Amino acid sequence: MQVRDVCVLFNQISMKTPVSVLRLPRGPDPNSRGFDPNSPRFIALCPTTLSSSSSSSSGAVDEEEQRLRSDLRERFLRTLLLMTDKHVEFNMHEKVRVRARFGASDIDVLNFQVSGLETPLGVQKEALLRCQDVISCSFEL
Repeated sequence: MQVRDVCVLFNQISMKTPVSVLRLPRGPDPNSRGFDPNSPRFIALCPTTLSSSSSSSSGAVDEEEQRLRSDLRERFLRTLLLMTDKHVEFNMHEKVRVRARFGASDIDVLNFQVSGLETPLGVQKEALLRCQDVISCSFEL
């Protein structure tokens, strides 16, 4: 097929009528990041984390859950501090195990900065590991 034939064929193809983009309604807050906590869908999907009722017993549950979350966050951050400058073994997806000297984590804990990353393919002097790829990690105290 020559270029002239392709041009003739292209001109014979008719274009479909464009379809407008469907825009979903915005959430109730100005940043459109949430929905009404009193809606039945919200109550059904999130009964334990955010309660829409204002009873005193649910307030105590919320405070207890918040305290537990705070304790877990503090332990996690202390673990990150302990890992600094230590050799850490990371278990990753597809049964890949890598070993490296832990450097730091970004503020959102999305990436780990490591040095001397030992992989099955070789050693990288410096690297960033995505936290989404890490299943677990271990290190010697």
